[in-house]
Amino acid sequence: FKMLKVGLPIGAVKNALVRDGLTPDVMDLDPEKSLASQQKKKDEDATKEDDDTGPPLKDDPTYQKYFKMLKVGLPIGAVKKA
Repeated sequence: FKMLKVGLPIGAVKNALVRDGLTPDVMDLDPEKSLASQQKKKDEDATKEDDDTGPPLKDDPTYQKYFKMLKVGLPIGAVKKA
C-alpha cells in the first residue's frame, strides 16, 4: 500500500507479489485490518464486524516488505529485483 502512496503503479506491486508466490489480491484489501479477518469475512460473507486479532495487513511480516518498498519510493527496477 505504501508503494502505491509514493506513485508506483498497482500493477508493479501486484507483479512483485506474484513473483514471490503470493496472491496479488491482498492489494485490494484494507491495509488497516488483518488478512485473517478479511479472509474470514469473505469466506463467511459476514456483514457484522468480526474480532480482528491479527496484525494489520500493512504490518503483517509476509507483506510488510512490499509496503516498505513503496514507502521509500524505490524505483520499479529495484522492486522487481527485491
